[in-house]
Amino acid sequence: MSVTLTDHDKATLRTAAYGAVSLISATGVAGGSPHKAATGGSIALASATGPTGHVLAVVKAKEITLKGKNVAELADQVLPALTAAMSLLKQQDPAEADNFRNTVLIAVESATRPDKAAPAPALVDMTRKITAALDAA
Repeated sequence: MSVTLTDHDKATLRTAAYGAVSLISATGVAGGSPHKAATGGSIALASATGPTGHVLAVVKAKEITLKGKNVAELADQVLPALTAAMSLLKQQDPAEADNFRNTVLIAVESATRPDKAAPAPALVDMTRKITAALDAA
């Protein structure tokens, strides 16, 4: 199967993926800095392959408009975007949906362990919420 994505679809995938990394960074990284977390997660996203990799390789800052004064407000945007991204990919190509899911989870893991320390409980919980949003589709 092939994946045909509109510009809006691509923006949703980028917002979901980069938003997940932003959400982890905002949640806090035990023993590390949010900057290192964001860098680790972004590098993982930039390493994606397939159609997901092509979409995530073209980062258009204007498309990713995450606004929020706290983690809850950020989560209100990112978690639904993750579910929407999975829904649209599952409709077109279930294998690509799996690729996107794995890509996001690798990025989240990379962001939660910038110093290879065990993630803090808050990060474990946020990772669980991100995984649940990906699986909700």
